[in-house]
Amino acid sequence: MKFRYRVLAGLFLLSTITFLDRVCMNVVSKYIKADLGLDNQQFGYVLGAFSLAYALFEIPTGVLGDRIGPRRVLTRVVLWWSGFTALTGAAVNLAYLLVMRFLFGAGEAGAYPNASIVIGRWFPAVEVGRAQSVIWAAGRLGGALTPLLVIPLVHWAGWRWAFVILGLVGAVWAAGWFRWFRDEPAEQPGIRPVEVDEIETGRRIAHTKHQLPWLSVIRNPDLWALMLMCHLFFYGSYFFTNWSSVYFQEGRGLNEEQTKNFISLSYFLGAIGCVLGGVLSDVLTKRYGLKTGRRAVGVGGLGLSGLCFAFAGATTDNQLAGYLLATCVLLKDLALPVAFAVCIDIGQRNAGTVAGAMNFAGQLGGFFITILFGIIVEQTQNFNFPLYLIAGCLSVSALLWLRIDPTRVVAVK
Repeated sequence: MKFRYRVLAGLFLLSTITFLDRVCMNVVSKYIKADLGLDNQQFGYVLGAFSLAYALFEIPTGVLGDRIGPRRVLTRVVLWWSGFTALTGAAVNLAYLLVMRFLFGAGEAGAYPNASIVIGRWFPAVEVGRAQSVIWAAGRLGGALTPLLVIPLVHWAGWRWAFVILGLVGAVWAAGWFRWFRDEPAEQPGIRPVEVDEIETGRRIAHTKHQLPWLSVIRNPDLWALMLMCHLFFYGSYFFTNWSSVYFQEGRGLNEEQTKNFISLSYFLGAIGCVLGGVLSDVLTKRYGLKTGRRAVGVGGLGLSGLCFAFAGATTDNQLAGYLLATCVLLKDLALPVAFAVCIDIGQRNAGTVAGAMNFAGQLGGFFITILFGIIVEQTQNFNFPLYLIAGCLSVSALLWLRIDPTRVVAVK
């Protein structure tokens, strides 16, 4: 096995753990709200605190990874968020939860931009889309496993200890990563020289200073289109991350077992979508060029997902709504690895900074929909109104792909 695939396996575990910790709050929402006496609007603020912090710290952590390397940054990121995951289990009131989830989000920020740095340094350009698809499929696998693992854990040990155990898992990963991984293939013990040469001659990055001229960023229309696309994209993503459990149980009247199954199905299909999207983009890129290869997957996946969201909100059949929403994840996640592949395409040696900028905009979208969902539902008692809003956002996000040119690199000094 080529050594870079071992590195990808390490990132696979990272992404799986990321979503286990992130989706856990959604899965145990019923228990936390009952224990602490929170309504949906208050719980929306708790969920939004994570998204806001995640957004604010995305760019700084991406820039830091470009400058000092992803080995140290990812170790810090995982240790930080694992600590505050564990401390979430000690929550006593709304204020405590707000602080813990904000600090948790600040810690988790930068995980995916720094994973993109690793891919940019360790993989030839023709493998970038597939490598990104593996990472995001792992995140979806983590989301699929969360209800299957956490709900039995909650029944056995309580929701508080569930957070503690998840925090310990992340700490183990961080220790192993720091001991084993090196930022550059040439520095990695055990890798064959022929693979180092294959990687270094095939990747799109160059050995330049880790400095991104922000004036070039501000003037770059492709990066602005990419950021706005991701902002609207994440309106759909964060419905599943934060509100799907509440939607199925309170909005559709499903029991915990049915809810668990639909959430797991959604993320399982999302894993398939991530793999298909990355592979399809690489295949189309090889045949029709980079621009068509990236754009076709983004437009098709997000456009069809928006339609499924609208149909899910309109149907009165609860089971059909569940299957439609699961299909939404499959379709929208076709575009997810492609978006991060574009960050490498146009960012190159500054891929972490570009990915951080894009993910910053996306997390702001996650923050807005998280807050809006709780407010709309609490004020109207209608759980389907937010789905129509998300459908519109995904449709516009699909069209924005037509403005994104992955062949136009952000200038570097």
